[in-house]
Amino acid sequence: MKRMTWFAGIVLMSLALTGCSGGQGAPPTSAADSSSALDTSYEGALPLRNQLALGTLRLEETDQPVTAAQAGEMLLVWQALRGTMGSGASAPAEVDALLAQLEGALTAEQLAAIGALHLTQSDLQAWAQSQGLSTGSGSGMGSGQQGEGQSLSPEARATRQAEREAAGGTGSGASQALIDAVIGLLQSK
Repeated sequence: MKRMTWFAGIVLMSLALTGCSGGQGAPPTSAADSSSALDTSYEGALPLRNQLALGTLRLEETDQPVTAAQAGEMLLVWQALRGTMGSGASAPAEVDALLAQLEGALTAEQLAAIGALHLTQSDLQAWAQSQGLSTGSGSGMGSGQQGEGQSLSPEARATRQAEREAAGGTGSGASQALIDAVIGLLQSK
């Protein structure tokens, strides 16, 4: 028993040191920074997560769709990524690691095809509208008039909030629907 405890301690110490090692003094990088195929610096560019999600859906319209083997590899990662949304408890490093896994599951050709799309917020809004989500017309923040929505029922207020998020105020409504669509696609493979 003592030997087992000692061995477990060594394994845990090794894991801890491995997690802490690497690039001392080097600036932290994110998956978005290290991605060689997906650029997030052009005007209106979607964040890496949404580029991967919308791009994965768009690959279905090409001769490079996600394969069944890739779907099996990516499904749990997308579900984990979906779980990080709205939890507020996930570390940016955790999200970056999940995004890197998704990029690693795609072929270089698939990543290049997604990158060539130069996906923007307008593309996300067009997709949301095609799915029947109301995207509003602007920032998604409402008119800003005091008392706005106070006469609405709780259900109507929740609907309006979801529409605002889908319109790009925070983008979380459309982003969540987008990730749910990717998960549905992968489950169908």
